[in-house]
Formats: sequence, structure tokens, C-alpha cells
Amino acid sequence: MATENTLPATQQKNIADSVLAKVTMFEQTGELTIPKDYVPSNALKSAWLILQNVKDRAGKPALEVCTRESVANALFEMVTQGLSPMKKQGDFLVYGNQLTWQREYTGNIALAKRYGNLKEIHANVIYEGDVFEYAIDHLTGRKTITKHEQKLENIDNSKIRGAYAVVILTDNTSDMVPMTIAQIRASWNQGAAKGNSGAHQNFADEMSKKTVINRACKLIFRESDDSAIITDNEGVDQVAEASRTTVRDNANKQSLTMEEAEVISTTPKHVEPVEEVVADGTIQGPGF
Repeated sequence: MATENTLPATQQKNIADSVLAKVTMFEQTGELTIPKDYVPSNALKSAWLILQNVKDRAGKPALEVCTRESVANALFEMVTQGLSPMKKQGDFLVYGNQLTWQREYTGNIALAKRYGNLKEIHANVIYEGDVFEYAIDHLTGRKTITKHEQKLENIDNSKIRGAYAVVILTDNTSDMVPMTIAQIRASWNQGAAKGNSGAHQNFADEMSKKTVINRACKLIFRESDDSAIITDNEGVDQVAEASRTTVRDNANKQSLTMEEAEVISTTPKHVEPVEEVVADGTIQGPGF
């Protein structure tokens, strides 16, 4: 049975249409700018199909246990970021009776390319026994790899020393963002799984690369001339990918009404993709 503020899935079918109507209204009034390469209606349709199969930890459909307000806000947040779950750029996760939109690392890459100056990004893992050296330009502060030699027998997930992301910018200059394994684990510890999920244990190399990619993308966000505000959320990759079950244990989020929902995405029109939630109550949500 649906709880207070929730509706059966059959009665929630108009939420996506309501979100699209609000997005269109904000566009027309100049309060929101949608990326030119993004079609909100298509993204909402694909998201709505995916939501039919999203469940909470108890196996109950998200559309039955989550409040209408949280469903609308999650969809709205996805659209204002210009991302799509069909492209694996984010996931819909259930926290108690609240639905949330969590970016994956691929979503961070998309935002860095769209709103920053990212052209390409690649990541590698450093293992014990590797020869890894890099130089720092004393004028720009940018880092350049001078040597990374790796033998096949060095590749061992129990002997990871760190990881790095090589960033190629649109002006064809480059930078390198390194992280030690201690920094990577500290990032993982911010997630619900605390770095102990099956993905972290069995695919530590891939998770390490995703973590350093996220950090590199955040640096690009900060250097961008755009006003895009991205939540400073270390470990967002493991929250979205590895903690799909453990994250659902956290039911400590308060239920928000449509009037109280604080979605910062609806602030000035130059602030386009936003994930951060303002806590001081000064910015109101879309008011679905």
C-alpha cells in the first residue's frame, strides 16, 4: 500500500509530463538553459521506462514507495544536468521513501566535456613494482608523466599504489591528476559501501580509475568559465555503481513537499547542471 505522499505507479504516470512542462516553462522564462545536444522529452521517456524496474532494498517498486515530490525532483535534476540513464550517466536510487538521481563517472565526463574544456580523459593504475615518475610545471602547476613502466606480473589488485587520469583539453594541452591508494580509499569511504562492496573488492583497479576520473572532472568544473555548480562528492562513482543495495539502507532523509524541495538547478539561467541541494532554505524548488 502506498504511504503518505506516495502514489501507486499507475497514478504516477503523469509525473514525467509534469516535469517536462516545468522544464519547458523555465526555458521559456529564461530561468533554465538546456544543452543544445539534449532532448528532455527523450531523456524523460527513457528514464520513466527505467523507473518501472527500480526497487528499494525490500524489493518494492520505487514508484510505489517514493513520494511524488522526490520522483519529480529526481527527474528534474537529471534533466537540468542534461544527462540520461539510458547512456549509463546516472542511476535512480531509493533512500527510504525518497528517490534520488546519482551521477555515474560517465555523467561527470559528459558534464566536463559540455561545460568545461575537456576533450579526452584516460586513466591508469599504478602497481607495486611499476616505475612511475612525473614532473610539475612550475609556471602552470600542471603535471606531466615522464615515465610509467609496468610489467604484466605487476598487475595485482592487492598491490595498487595509486592511479592517475590524463586529461587532454580542447586547446590540446594536457594535465595529469594522480591519487595515491590512501586518497582513493578515503574517497571510497565517503560512499555507503565504505569501499567494501563486491565491486571494490573484486574490481579495485576499475574503481580506482573511475575515482581518479571523477576528481579530474571536478577540477575541470572548477576551472570552467561557466557557473555550473557540481556537488563536491568524492566517491560518487561507487555510490552509483557499487552501492546500489547498501545505499538503500539510508532512510534518514526527510520527506520534502513540492514547495519545500530545494533544487538549486532553478537558480540563475547560467547555472545549468546542478546536483547540490541548498540547506539554508533560501532557494526553493521547481514547485511541481
